[in-house]
Amino acid sequence: MPLTEASILSNFLLPPAPLPAAISLRKFTELFPHAQQSSPQIPALYRELQHQRAIDTDDVKRNIAAETKRGEQQKREVIKARKRADKEELEGLDGRDIQMEIDLFGPSANTRTSKPHTLQSVQPAMAQACSDLEAEIADLEAEADAVLADMKTTVGDLSDLRYGRFARAPGAKEDLGQEVIAGLERLTAICEEAVQECGV
Repeated sequence: MPLTEASILSNFLLPPAPLPAAISLRKFTELFPHAQQSSPQIPALYRELQHQRAIDTDDVKRNIAAETKRGEQQKREVIKARKRADKEELEGLDGRDIQMEIDLFGPSANTRTSKPHTLQSVQPAMAQACSDLEAEIADLEAEADAVLADMKTTVGDLSDLRYGRFARAPGAKEDLGQEVIAGLERLTAICEEAVQECGV
């Protein structure tokens, strides 16, 4: 099984984490003075330390998951940047330059090297592609929700103006007409930006 960021972090940070793996109750009891070793508070203290250690271990697991997710996002960004750079580099070359590089360095001189998929490697690649697409869709949906919320706020402000409930900011020096025009210009800019992003 190939090592991943999550498996490396988990293997190095989690196995020694439980308290019994570090020290048993018997050895913990032996750390106290001989006269105190029969105290019932020692096992209670040991259990409390074990509980605190379990909480810390859960925090480490959550941090590993967050770091792994952040690493996947960085990997996607690097791949996109490489693709853009490869495309720009290829667009800057004419056919003779490309053929010369192929003759000198082989057919993969200007592209990222990729091995053909096997039956075992295609499924994880497809799962990764699906998760990448889902992440991009989630980002786009969040962006669309933010634009929609901004538009609803502007429409609500215009509705308030129409029905006479528009509250001017205290100390505002602009008259109401200028504020309305500025609001309409912002709404127009938001709509134009949303139309450009949707490619309509």
